Amino acid sequence: MPTGWRRSCRREADPVSGRQSPDSLGVALIGTGFMGKCHAMAWRNVATVFGGAQPRLEVLCDTPEDRAQAMAGQFGFARASADWQAALADPAVDVVSITTPNGLHRPMAEAALRAGKHVWLEKPMALTLEDAQAMADLAAAHPGQVTVLGYNYLRNPAFQAARGLIAQGAIGRPLSFRGVYDEDYSADPDLPWSWRMTHAGGGLGALGDLGCHLVSQMVALMGPVAEVTAMTQIAVPTRPSPDGPCAVENEDSALALIRFASGAQGSFATSRVARGRKCRLQWEVQGSDGTLVFDQESMNELWVHRAGEAGFTRHLSGPDQPEFAAFCPAPGHNFGFNEQKVIECRDLMRAIAGGPAAEPGFAAGLRIERIIHAMAASNGRPVRIVEESHEDA
Repeated sequence: MPTGWRRSCRREADPVSGRQSPDSLGVALIGTGFMGKCHAMAWRNVATVFGGAQPRLEVLCDTPEDRAQAMAGQFGFARASADWQAALADPAVDVVSITTPNGLHRPMAEAALRAGKHVWLEKPMALTLEDAQAMADLAAAHPGQVTVLGYNYLRNPAFQAARGLIAQGAIGRPLSFRGVYDEDYSADPDLPWSWRMTHAGGGLGALGDLGCHLVSQMVALMGPVAEVTAMTQIAVPTRPSPDGPCAVENEDSALALIRFASGAQGSFATSRVARGRKCRLQWEVQGSDGTLVFDQESMNELWVHRAGEAGFTRHLSGPDQPEFAAFCPAPGHNFGFNEQKVIECRDLMRAIAGGPAAEPGFAAGLRIERIIHAMAASNGRPVRIVEESHEDA
């Protein structure tokens, strides 16, 4: 049992059952879509994989209430509710998973922090940079609460291996980053209009949905960004709706040139209308003594070239990496998307228990938001990235 867990989570008795539960963490989950299910699986599996006390799945929130009731049974939650404010006020709840549409991220996360809850929030952090700044400020004012954003691709053992190789100097000094994140979920021009395509409901488009993931990895590998020069495109200007054609307000794609604080350079591209691409989160780091290459569609592989070698060597993720081994002891049995989410959940629980900070928290999330919003505003002009002080991850 990690030091500090009993102090941070102990309760005299469970307020619902009256049973003693000194080591458990009470969970509320808001949202039952794709990411809601990912969070539910992570909460149910984290103790199975990594040990420790099983979290108590206290309340599942969604609307309408009959959906919440049905999904609570499927996900394994004790209770269901259509009232997320009541869930945040519940004394049985210690941590809140927020997997709702983007426009609800700020009010729900801020209410959770004010209620004394830890927060696991899906990306993007907020609709606007001003919202993200306010959220980071509030998190800084509540240092007893842990915040973490849903950048689960950072937990891939192949990515962690790449990060370690760079830190060890295995490819020398990083000189250049080239990154792409393309999908085709909006490529069909007959796809109906939705809130995702508006500033008020979705915020940014491809940058907020996909590009922020690429930025999270880019910064983790290369360090802070000093300047971006970008342009965006709306490839399908209107979408069909029951009320007739509706305008698409946010970008379908974006391209950017990057200058890092280290002096290294980079290129960045993201698109939600790239025909044939399903999850092409692909990047390359070129260093003075070697190169690393990764593609999420082959997420168990990292390709490494070192100076003096004829080409690249394929490194396959396996049980020699502790977080892979926690799931499977056998090489060649691939690691997957949902396993990344379980590790993210473990990192959150460990931080709540007084261990290492879970990353990225709201302060680091704000840095990601500054970069993608600078890209959205650039319109071909260089935009400097101004960093401000927040101390958490």
